Parts: sequence; C-alpha cells; structure tokens
Amino acid sequence: MHDQPRPCLRLILGDQLNPLHSWFQAPRPDVIYLLMEVRSETDYVLHHAQKVLGIFAAMRDFAQQLKANGHRVRYVSIDQASNRQDIVANLEALVTHYEASSVEYQAPDEWRLDQALRDWSQTSSVAVNMVDSEHFLTRRDEAQQIFLGKKQWLMEHFYRHQRRRHQILLTPDGKPEGGQWNFDADNRKPWPGQPAEPADMRPCHDHSELWRVIESAGVKTIGDSQATAFRWPLNRAEALQQLDHFIAWGLPHFGDYQDALSEHSWRLFHSLLSFALNTKMLNPHEVVIRAQTAWREGHAPLHAAEGFIRQVLGWREYVRGMYWAQMPAYTRTNQLAHTRALPDWFWNGQTHMACVASALKQSLTQGYAHHIQRLMVTGNFALLAGLDPAQLHRWYLGIYVDAFEWVEAPNTLGMSQWADGGLLATKPYVSSAAYIHRMGDHCKNCRYDHKARTSDNACPFNALYWDFFDRHRTQFETNPRLGVVYHQLKRMPEKTLQELKSFSARTLSNLENL
Repeated sequence: MHDQPRPCLRLILGDQLNPLHSWFQAPRPDVIYLLMEVRSETDYVLHHAQKVLGIFAAMRDFAQQLKANGHRVRYVSIDQASNRQDIVANLEALVTHYEASSVEYQAPDEWRLDQALRDWSQTSSVAVNMVDSEHFLTRRDEAQQIFLGKKQWLMEHFYRHQRRRHQILLTPDGKPEGGQWNFDADNRKPWPGQPAEPADMRPCHDHSELWRVIESAGVKTIGDSQATAFRWPLNRAEALQQLDHFIAWGLPHFGDYQDALSEHSWRLFHSLLSFALNTKMLNPHEVVIRAQTAWREGHAPLHAAEGFIRQVLGWREYVRGMYWAQMPAYTRTNQLAHTRALPDWFWNGQTHMACVASALKQSLTQGYAHHIQRLMVTGNFALLAGLDPAQLHRWYLGIYVDAFEWVEAPNTLGMSQWADGGLLATKPYVSSAAYIHRMGDHCKNCRYDHKARTSDNACPFNALYWDFFDRHRTQFETNPRLGVVYHQLKRMPEKTLQELKSFSARTLSNLENL
C-alpha cells in the first residue's frame, strides 16, 4: 500500500445514481468509489419492500456500470460480515483499511445525512470535502434568497422566476406561451374511461435472490416486494425508456386528467418518473426540455406540457428550498396540535371507504400513489380526522418508493397537513365527499353515501369536513381563501352543525372500523 498513492474515497449514496456526474468522466487509479447497503438507512422508518429492493438493486447496477467503465469500486452489501451497518462507521473503517488520503461525498439531500457527514468531517483523521450532486436546478438556499425579506413564500412567484431563468415556455419577447403562466384551471377534468391508460412499459426484473438477502439480513419492510416482477428502473437507460414512453403516451392526456381518480386505473397518465428523478438517474432539466419539445412539435397540448413542467421546474425545486430553509425543526411542526394515531388500516388497507381503501391497497402493492391520491384522499382524511402529522410523515416517507425527506416532508407536513402553519400552502387542502365524487368513480361502489352527512351510511368525509373548520375557526376564519366556507358555516342552523359535530365525534371514536 505504501508504494502507491494513498487513494481518495468517494461516497455515493443510494439516491445519487447519476452516471453523468463529473466524477465519472474518466477512471482514476487513485479514486475508490464507495456504495453501502446499511441498516441505518433501511431502518430509520419502516420502508416499503419495493423501496429497499429498488434502491439496493439500482445501487448494485450502478456499481457494475462503474466497474465496467474502469473505475475502482468498493461495494458494501447488507449481509457482508464487516459491514458496520452505518455510513459513518463504515467510512471510518474504510479510511483505515485503504489508508485513504481524503474522502469526498456529494451533497446529501436529507438533513440527517448532511448533518452526520458534516459532523464526521470535523473529527475525521483525513480531509473530507463535499461536492455538488449536479442534479437540481437551484441551490439549496436559492428559494430562501429569492424570498428574503418577504412575509410569505409563493410558489407561483418562484415558478415564474424559474421559467424566466431557464427560458422555458416563453415567447421571444419573454412572455409566457399561451398568454398565461399557469394552466391549472385546465387540469381538473374527471376521467371518463377514455382514452385508455397507457400500458405499463417499465422493465420487469427478477430480484428474488436479492430479496432473500434483504430478508435474511433482518430488514423489516411493509408492502408487496414484487421481487419476481419488479417494475422500477435500475439505471439511466431504463429510466430514459420510461421518459420516452411517457412523452409519447402519457403527456398528451396528462393535462386534462392529472387531478382525476379512478378505481379502474392505478396511475392514469402520470409519468412514473419520480423514482428515477429522485435517485438522479434522470436530470430534471432534460425532463422539462422533453415536455417543452413535445408541445412545440405539436405532440402535446400546452396545458399538459405546462402542468407537467410546473411540477418539475416549479414545485419540486420549491419544496426542496422550503425543506432546507426550515430544517431541522420542520419535521416537528404541528400547528393544529393533531395527535390522533393512524388507524391500523393505513398498514393493511382494510377500510370500507372505497377511495381510501383503493389508495392504501395500491400504495401497499405498488409502493406508489399519484399526487391526488396522496393529497386529496389519504392526506385529506388524515387532516380532517386530526391524525398525528409526524406519524403520517413517517408513513409517507416509508411507503412510497419515490419518497425522500427533502421532497416528502414539505409535501406531507406543509401541503397536505398544514402542520407548518401555512409556510407552504395558503390554505388547508381538504374537501368533503363532493370533490372526491366529482373527480373520481369510487363513490358508486362504496359502502358510504357521498351525499349523506349524518345518516348511518353517510360518508365520513362530510361531517369531518365541517367539524374540521368549526373546531379550527380561530386559525382559519380570517383566511381570505376560506371566506365561502365560513360564510356557509355562519348560515348553517345550529342544530345542523351540532348534528355534524356529533356524527364527527362518533366517527373519530370508531376510526378503526370505518
């Protein structure tokens, strides 16, 4: 070892699988890349089987790609005897083993890992340096700088800034294509059953052997592993194929039906790209450009391209900015003081509410639910019922294959549960059964009547909706976006309101049996 240069160790985390990173331009004999499967990452919340399986399989595939391209790689598998089952502990051991000169790592996207590596860098026996992950379209603190001195952040302002900065969907004179910045009002159609949902063209992998390794290592998971027919991409090539398929078959109809729900379609026209994006197999800029090009070439309508681009160029970068501006306190926020435990059916899908059961069973089977299922079904119910936002945050973080804390926490605690007191969302996103019935088709086969409010077969969403706004009057009555709600409450006969509150109380005392 002493007659060779002391190597630099470069750490690659499980969500940093970007073969286009400048690190990998050419092999260097003095660099060893480290990838680790560790229990500290599988166990910090209870994860879906497909999330653990997918990240491990993709990491292994990435390691093989690096080796094939001439790079030196040390892969620490979950069942390896020398594995300390912790990233920092493994780093310390490998620094000693290789007599390393230094350690480099790409900026982590989760606060706990960022803090752990920063703390270790202060005590390490070798130089430790953090580099950019070369993925995002903004710096960690960029959104915070944009809104410096402002009373409130507004995503629309950030989104327009992003459009101008990256020259997306702009006319030659800098105006928004189509004469408006946002076509959200055109993205709210229920799906009539046609056009048909695109075929699932994702690759199909057999990971049964890896799954046996994960189970034998003692990793606890939830959901169906689908180990013999695993559908999430393992690498950039497979992710690009999924991007091609979405642009061709999903994007043309995404704009119309992105807010729709259906018991006959588990994802409708959503892209299924979030796992590949959040593990950095795909770059957000290339995804945005593909959507813009599809519109410019007449393959997709403007409101579809804009609606999709808004999610990637706007919302995804915006919530990341919120996360880094507010951590570590953000994940402890609970503005509405909700403390009710999640019912057991969050873990098994056994509820009589058809829309909720569908979203939960799909989540347990696929490790995925589209944003309306997350926001306006499970999240909606959780907020109306006063479920503990910290518990819900851990559930969302664990159950979805695309859930990493930087993107999941603001979406759950801010957008869905209003636990941050309105930092992210200007009003709580809740609805009665009327919205769910209007946007979906679950109600017709449900045990509960979406029109009824207090009868034995009344949909629980209805009474919970009015009770939520009544018990949080102090918080929301002066909110200008909720004026119609409180106008209706003021006009509601006291007897009717008390009946709704009484029904809500009975519902909340019987959550496990809904």
